[in-house]
Amino acid sequence: MGFMDRQSLARRNVSKIRFGNRQASMNSKSKPVFSGIFASLFAIILPAIPYAAAQGTGTSVKPVGQVASNNSSSVSSPTPVRRAVSMSPRAIEHYQLIWGVENLDVKAVESGQMIRFSYTVLDPVKAAILNDKKVNPSLIDEQARVRLEIPTMEKVGQLRQSSTPEVGKSYWMVFSNKGGIVKPGDRVSVIIGRFKADGLYVR
Repeated sequence: MGFMDRQSLARRNVSKIRFGNRQASMNSKSKPVFSGIFASLFAIILPAIPYAAAQGTGTSVKPVGQVASNNSSSVSSPTPVRRAVSMSPRAIEHYQLIWGVENLDVKAVESGQMIRFSYTVLDPVKAAILNDKKVNPSLIDEQARVRLEIPTMEKVGQLRQSSTPEVGKSYWMVFSNKGGIVKPGDRVSVIIGRFKADGLYVR
């Protein structure tokens, strides 16, 4: 190999080394660029995945604060309940000793179109007037300013039990309450001849 050939070969090797260095330099510079591009793409694509999934299933994505506010508004406050006040021990003793009855109860029935009065007999002699069919009972609601009476049905007669009272048995009578004037929660009085029960709570 002559001197010229050696010199030409040396120049080719130098050119290859320089080209390799340039390629390495370009690769080293391009890596951060490509890594930055991929990072930006992931930052854009990843948050959109849950939203796209939610749109595909028909559900909506709401902020936590909004969900909490919706839940709090959906909880309705409890409706106040009117509770019956039990009869005083003195009143219970009065009806037991004077009229021979206990468990006096007034209840709205038939969708409020009738008011039923019931009681339990302790002494048949004292309680006889409550079952006397010759006496017409009445129910008075002073607040509603109404007086109810027992309706008389054709072939049946008055809607009440008028048989001879017996110890331990319960009896009832029904008052017409057309229009539902007397309502549950009202205080009423039941009058049957000389018998009168005041302040009875309507259930």
